[in-house]
Amino acid sequence: MDAPRPPITRALAEAGSPEGRDRALALVYDDLLRIARAELARHRRGATLDTRALVNEAYLKLFNRSGLDYQNRVHFYATAARAMRQVVIDYARARLAERRGGGAEHVDLESIEGGVLPVDAQAEQLLAIDNALNKLATLDERLVKVVELRFFAGLEVRDIAELLGVSEPTVKRDTRAAKAFLQRELSGAD
Repeated sequence: MDAPRPPITRALAEAGSPEGRDRALALVYDDLLRIARAELARHRRGATLDTRALVNEAYLKLFNRSGLDYQNRVHFYATAARAMRQVVIDYARARLAERRGGGAEHVDLESIEGGVLPVDAQAEQLLAIDNALNKLATLDERLVKVVELRFFAGLEVRDIAELLGVSEPTVKRDTRAAKAFLQRELSGAD
């Protein structure tokens, strides 16, 4: 006999219909807002990228496609973090295209963690980080999930450990390994 699924998992499984999407969104909306606020707290807010805009764009990526199949809460929140990362990167690309890269200043990896990272002024660096994360994904997908959940979704180590089913020391080691890889990639060192 199968164990009953938690409400979020059940709602996500039933999100293929408009009514199912509405139920799922009602259950996860506050969490999506929290994730968006954490993400945007690291960036200076522009007139076109605010918390609700980020959640709405992420919603479109999460629910407006066929074949929704979120296996569980972990899968959904990892996908939400990735969707928000994609929205911010797309926004950075658009801003970079508008200004053609003029006057971009350097930002190091440490400024992602907890500091203010203005999307407009740091568009080139955000794209470099995204490219480095894509390269890291070919080597170790879990390290990318840790980075997305920690830096893009703003989750705490204990929450990431719970979501991924690993220990807190493992999340901390993964964070260090990912940061070392990203710093090496961003510095252009071999």
